Amino acid sequence: MQISDLPYPDPGVPDARSGPRFLLWLGRGQLGGQAKSLGWGLLHHCGIAGLPFAVGFGVEAVVDGDGRRLLLVGAAIVLLGIAISVGDAMLHRTAVTNWITAAARVQQLLARKTADLGAALTRRVAAGEVVAVSTGDVEKIGWFVEAVSRFLAAVLAIVIVCVGLVFYAPTLGVVVAVGMPVLALAALPLLPRATRRADFQREKAGKATELASDTVAGLRVLRGIGGEELFLGRYREASQQVRAAAVRSARMWALISAIQVFLPGLLLISVVWYGSSLVLDGRLDVGELVAVFSAVSLMLYPLRNVEEIAMAYSFSRPSAQRAARVLSLTRTDADADADAGTGPDAAVPDAPAPGGDLYDPETGLLAPAGRFTAVVCGDPDVAGRLAERLGGQPVPAGDTAAEGPSVLLGGVALDELALDTARTLVLVQDKDPVLLSGTLRELFDVPASGAVEPAAALAAAQCADVLDALLQSAPDGVTDPMDARITERGRSLSGGQRQRLALARSLVTDPEVLVLDEPTSAVDSHTEARIADGITALRKGRTTVVLASSPLLLDRADRVVLVHEGRALKAGTHRELLRDDPRYRAVVTREPDGPDRTGGTDGTGGTDRTGAALVRLEEALTEIEGSA
Repeated sequence: MQISDLPYPDPGVPDARSGPRFLLWLGRGQLGGQAKSLGWGLLHHCGIAGLPFAVGFGVEAVVDGDGRRLLLVGAAIVLLGIAISVGDAMLHRTAVTNWITAAARVQQLLARKTADLGAALTRRVAAGEVVAVSTGDVEKIGWFVEAVSRFLAAVLAIVIVCVGLVFYAPTLGVVVAVGMPVLALAALPLLPRATRRADFQREKAGKATELASDTVAGLRVLRGIGGEELFLGRYREASQQVRAAAVRSARMWALISAIQVFLPGLLLISVVWYGSSLVLDGRLDVGELVAVFSAVSLMLYPLRNVEEIAMAYSFSRPSAQRAARVLSLTRTDADADADAGTGPDAAVPDAPAPGGDLYDPETGLLAPAGRFTAVVCGDPDVAGRLAERLGGQPVPAGDTAAEGPSVLLGGVALDELALDTARTLVLVQDKDPVLLSGTLRELFDVPASGAVEPAAALAAAQCADVLDALLQSAPDGVTDPMDARITERGRSLSGGQRQRLALARSLVTDPEVLVLDEPTSAVDSHTEARIADGITALRKGRTTVVLASSPLLLDRADRVVLVHEGRALKAGTHRELLRDDPRYRAVVTREPDGPDRTGGTDGTGGTDRTGAALVRLEEALTEIEGSA
């Protein structure tokens, strides 16, 4: 795999049972690249290893006065220099290719898993950890994959040099052959402690990243309530903890680096002292001493790869463990069996016929086909989980919203369908939809039936002022608002403008079932009334479910369902429920559900009169909106 061939057509199915297994799986997937890197690394290191022998032969040729042999040694040194240069350049090229391709494979796997899990991912894994895995952790995993081939080449070069010295100068070569493994393994006892400190540092860094991510996401709200300083203080404290952990980790790695410098120096001193005594005794030639000394000096370079692989593994192992934890998540146990080709639920049922009702057996909620159904929940969190259930997205085990049978569309369980089929049939827009950066035309370039044009969706979502705002901020020469660019997450737009653009995008897709969770919570009442009319007109004949408590939306619905404590209690029109059900009235009007506050003593007469008055008020407001 070359960089130009990225992305992978299929990144494969990873072994996510543990971090080391995941690293091994990545390495096995890049055996060709590792072999190339190993070959160029051997050429590079063996060229370095050959220099001391060439220098030794050259010194002996000078001592013997053999000019012809000296010329041959010079030619050999030139060839060794070429081998070192070419090997180094190609080793770097192939090693970096291994790094980038490994990182790209991990990113593709994470992107595929994110798309598979959807909104359930951030409930199972903290948002900060997801960010850390997809950025810093990917680089560390790629670093280890890159370092493996360089390490293997360095080890083989050290073995070749030690064997060569034993045959070239046996007396001194044995000392070097014994000392080199000691140098390579000297820091091994310190690695577990260094790894623990590095793990602790990354844990603190992940928490700080999560805090920063949450703070940035809610910055507008924090400014509104004056909570910026509070969260800034928390982040300062978290960042100081990261700094302290990083210093402790750096001290251990500094000690390891010091050992890697001190012990080779000690070996050099021993070789020179012992070799000099052998030369004085006549048991060793000067050329042989120079060759051995040069070999030991140059072997300090490949020894650095031993330290590098230790650091790379200690940093990449927890990163790989986090990546494996994310990649091991599945939508449901049935899906996991289906992916493995085992289990009784491995067969995926066919998509239901168009026109089926949407039914949730857990809550008893029924959304008739082709009708506009509004759902009222007293708790916004319950409404959000219900919206995800209606889209076939399960919640982690232990969450009451996830327990019970799957939601049915036309009698077929959604979570048993293939993921792309389920998302084609049912689209869920949550409370906080995300706008990706790009032009407005690119924003609407989503899978859709083609029955709804972007212009019609924008009109239904009342986006005229949004288009004007985008044109005003666009560069000179941009006259079509569809070519205007949206900043990352639509930060240049207000909350209501972002919400309306997201609604228009959902309307363009024209799914069989559209589930909207509080789609107008950030707009004013006049705009909300027009949006409600637009949704009703554009989605006529299609199944639409809106979770909201706004009277303007509820009054346009064909059917309103009250969900209380996880169960659908009553269904009817907005005005019927407003008149007859105190619990519904308490949620919609924000009034406490209590005894009569108008003078009634039986607990019902006063609330009936209040309900009737509210109905008459609703009718008057509707007439005013219609005339406007």
